[in-house]
This record gives sequence, structure tokens and C-alpha cells, in this order.
Amino acid sequence: MTYVVTDNCIACKYTDCVEVCPVDCFYEGENTLVIHPDECIDCGVCEPECPADAIRPDTEPGMEDWVEFNRQYAQIWPVITVKKDALPDHKAHDGETGKREKYFSPNPGTGD
Repeated sequence: MTYVVTDNCIACKYTDCVEVCPVDCFYEGENTLVIHPDECIDCGVCEPECPADAIRPDTEPGMEDWVEFNRQYAQIWPVITVKKDALPDHKAHDGETGKREKYFSPNPGTGD
């Protein structure tokens, strides 16, 4: 099992989760985060830290696509280990559906 970041992180990008990760397996894109599924040790400490409920275990139905999405971008984006401010309009997008199709940017974040 591994944990993955899902749709609700996009356009919000809360980073509360990165500070509790014991193995630094979060990677930062321009408007979302991902977890490297091969580095995640399945401890689960990040899941309750996410204000947007965007971190899910890969054992939930329909997570296969999100595992590959997280793997793909974790290989090219910079690691993030410190908390940053959420995106300016995060409250307006929290809970919105279909954000990957509407807002996702493949551009990397700024790193640490």
C-alpha cells in the first residue's frame, strides 16, 4: 500500500502534510503536490494533516490512475519538505470536482 495525492489538492496546494513525512516523499508542482509511491513507507501520518482531504490510500477503489499520476510527476518535480502557504484562492477551490481537467499544471514548483 501507498498513499497518493488526489484531485482536491490541485489549485489548493496545502503543504501541512510535507512537514510530518518521515521520508520526504512529497514533490511540488506549480499548483499541487504528489507523493512518490515507491518512496512512501505507508505510515499514514500525512493523511490526517491534509485540510483538503486530498491524500488517500491506494487501496481505495479507483486509485490506480492517481498512483501513476503521482509517480509520473514525483520523478520530475522537486522534493518539498517545509510547509508553505496554500495557493491564494485555495478556499474557493477546496472541494471542487474535476480540478485535474480544469486547473492542473505540469510545471514544477519552486522546491525548498
